[in-house]
Amino acid sequence: MLAQSDTPAAASIAAGTNTSSRDYVALIGRIAIAAIFLLSGFSKITAPGATIGYIASAGLPLPQVALALAILVELGGGVLLVLGYRVRIVAAALAIFSVVAALGFHSDLADQNQFIHFFKNLAMAGGLLQIVAFGGGRLSIDRR
Repeated sequence: MLAQSDTPAAASIAAGTNTSSRDYVALIGRIAIAAIFLLSGFSKITAPGATIGYIASAGLPLPQVALALAILVELGGGVLLVLGYRVRIVAAALAIFSVVAALGFHSDLADQNQFIHFFKNLAMAGGLLQIVAFGGGRLSIDRR
């Protein structure tokens, strides 16, 4: 009976040289995590008044500037993440953005809805930090 490492495919996998499935998973992961930023950025464009009101209600200064910055970060970061361009820097920026948004808009942890959104943002930051640590994979502009 052959041990797992006795086959060429198993040896290739064990050595880390057969990464095609990991690269597809990395691409799918980048698209999945970018989706929330892209959708959020587009929703801010379609309803700027509501977003400005929400930003103002959180007590942040210059809500129009904050809206423009949020749209830039969410849409720009989402597109760059999908394309795999400068993924480590983009993922780090989006992780920071997610934590700042959690602290600025979802810090009332006694409210169950805010509690869920707070930890959703932290989970997103955690996923983004995985991209910071491991990169975007071969199916990215960075690897071309």
